[in-house]
Amino acid sequence: MAHPRKRPSLTVLLYSGVMVTLGGYFTFAAVQGEYGLFRRLQIEAELSQLQTVSGQLDDELAVMRNKTLRMSDTYLDLDLLDEQARDILGYLRADEIVIR
Repeated sequence: MAHPRKRPSLTVLLYSGVMVTLGGYFTFAAVQGEYGLFRRLQIEAELSQLQTVSGQLDDELAVMRNKTLRMSDTYLDLDLLDEQARDILGYLRADEIVIR
């Protein structure tokens, strides 16, 4: 004799629905949320870009420090002083010809 099949109870359906909804929510949050995978990739790309800029700024800072040192009282570089005087003050030597 065949037993009649029972329908799943409302509690089981409700429980399954809640679990599927929670699973979907947490999966979405893990991938696209504020701390998800996409945000992490975006932050890593931004980090590499900022590290490149930082390296360029470090190089520029080293050049500036070198020029500052060379213009200080304790270390006077005559070539740099001559270059700055010509550039800023417009000085020329007597044996130079200016073509405009």
